[in-house]
Amino acid sequence: MQDNTMPDTIQRILKARTTRWTLLIAMGFLLLSLVVAWVVGGRLVASANHSVEAPDNLAVVDFQIESRSGSTIAGWTLSSKPGDPVVVLLHPIRGNRSTMLGRARLLHERGFSVVLIDLQAHGESSGENITLGHLEKHDVEAVVKHAKSNFPGSRIGVIGWSLGGASALLASPLRVDAMVLESVYPTISDAVYDRVDMRLGSLKHVAAPMLLAQLSIRLGISSRDLRPIDFIGKVDCPVLVLAGDQDLHTPLEESQAMFDTAQQPKQMVTFAGASHQDLLAYDSELYEQKVVEFLRLNLASSQK
Repeated sequence: MQDNTMPDTIQRILKARTTRWTLLIAMGFLLLSLVVAWVVGGRLVASANHSVEAPDNLAVVDFQIESRSGSTIAGWTLSSKPGDPVVVLLHPIRGNRSTMLGRARLLHERGFSVVLIDLQAHGESSGENITLGHLEKHDVEAVVKHAKSNFPGSRIGVIGWSLGGASALLASPLRVDAMVLESVYPTISDAVYDRVDMRLGSLKHVAAPMLLAQLSIRLGISSRDLRPIDFIGKVDCPVLVLAGDQDLHTPLEESQAMFDTAQQPKQMVTFAGASHQDLLAYDSELYEQKVVEFLRLNLASSQK
């Protein structure tokens, strides 16, 4: 009779070793994933402070205001005639007020005064971390108050691009006369999942929760605090939503959901072929036609 004891023992040993190595590899992969997610998360919310040079060909005036975000906010004013409407420009994440100079030039040439700021932790505004709209909303409140104080009797509009638009919504109602929202995420969860999906595909279901969990650890907030779509219905003025139909950061269906949730009067303009990019630079003719027309219509009267 053949003795199978030794081969069976060897098989059990090999199986145990395989299981152990599988567990070790899985734990190592998980640990590596956590480390990578932590590093990436830190970079995403790290401050984007640096000096911002004033343009040579625009007569901007520097100002500073205090914000309930705890930061001192740096800005420029570009004035038109007294009583002309005013537009506040709010930049995207890791941008600054110079990012919005193309819009400032366009609007100033069309008879608008313009106010531009660096959101907290951007450009020359103080701040420890970018908070994805949570603290930045206070900067929006501060600059709208500043615009109303410095341009008494003028109607006020806001253009917010991505983070700028999200911050404006989280601060709503702002008691302004028109709002333009460019490529604005509906919720921070959508924004994170969309961006991870672009790079990791189905692994977004692992990586995205790791990034979202850092909101509490790093910033003391949760994803529930960053849902601009919950505030767009509180906007008490006409709204224009701009979106690129090839935007993977904020897909068109998400912009459509934002538009559907907004109160009337509202408009939506889709830029065919545009991704998550500067829509003015992408199609300046369409941008000028729709945005300037919208602002002129809703900011036409100098008295509220």
